[in-house]
Amino acid sequence: MVANTFQHYFVGILAVANNLSALPAFLALVTGLTAAQSMKVITAATFSSFLIMIISMFFGTAVLAFFGISMSAFQIAGGVLLGATGMSMINSKSHDDVTGKNVDLPKEGADQPLGTDMTSIMSQAIVPVSLPLTTGAGTISTVTLFSEAASRTHTMIDLFLAICLMTVIIFFVFHYAIRLIRILGKVGMNVMVKVMGLFTLAIGVQFIVAGVSVIYKGLVA
Repeated sequence: MVANTFQHYFVGILAVANNLSALPAFLALVTGLTAAQSMKVITAATFSSFLIMIISMFFGTAVLAFFGISMSAFQIAGGVLLGATGMSMINSKSHDDVTGKNVDLPKEGADQPLGTDMTSIMSQAIVPVSLPLTTGAGTISTVTLFSEAASRTHTMIDLFLAICLMTVIIFFVFHYAIRLIRILGKVGMNVMVKVMGLFTLAIGVQFIVAGVSVIYKGLVA
């Protein structure tokens, strides 16, 4: 039986909501923007990710109940989704393979390009940078499943704090994205993606086992 603690929730969310796979798209988006404009993009992407996780936390189970989907069935479906995501991360040849985007690092202090459409850029900060590259279907299903367990064990505050800490990490990863990629290099980024992929795969397997065990007990009862 896995303990429903802050550490458990945080590690699970960190594995699926990390924004490493969003960095290529994010860097392509902020290339040439001023520092103030880049901060607006970072804030929009971070807040959107936080909002997605919070909505999943408070309304995820209600949506499942509305459509008549059992938690065990959702656990299996979410586990399959996370397993597929984890495998794609583990098998990716480079961190760019996760998103299918390949960009050059922007030059620090680059001038704002002529004709910059901030409205379009801000919308792209939400889709696809925030959803689905940072907090996609895997994150939504993970937080929803965690919220169901947290409501039973009275640990909703732990889950909320885990989401808040994850939001802070998302912000700083975006803020220091250029430096992070330069420090880690391609090899370091590939290792990070594969490690997160392993955690994601393990969480997916855990969800499938939990869902199947509930269904099996119902069949033999």
